[in-house]
Amino acid sequence: MTQTEKPMADIKIEHDPGAERLAAQGVWSWPIWEKEESEFPWHYDEPETCYLLEGDVVVTPDGGQPARFGKGDLVTFPAGMSCTWKVRKAVRKHYRFG
Repeated sequence: MTQTEKPMADIKIEHDPGAERLAAQGVWSWPIWEKEESEFPWHYDEPETCYLLEGDVVVTPDGGQPARFGKGDLVTFPAGMSCTWKVRKAVRKHYRFG
């Protein structure tokens, strides 16, 4: 790692964040994204926060450890992360970039 490189932030998973936390984040006004069972590469140019309404997912950062999450989880992905999404059960989620 060079002096200008920063260590990659981790995927943050908050299980069952509660109605007050979701309302404070404005989750219910975020757009919805849906995806069938599949596997695909992804890169985050900016941070993303999402709240899963349905699904079971394993996201593995390039060179990192897999993170599994699903229905009821509030998840934050760091900017600059490249990863592989494995959708084990169809996903329906609210999401926000930035």
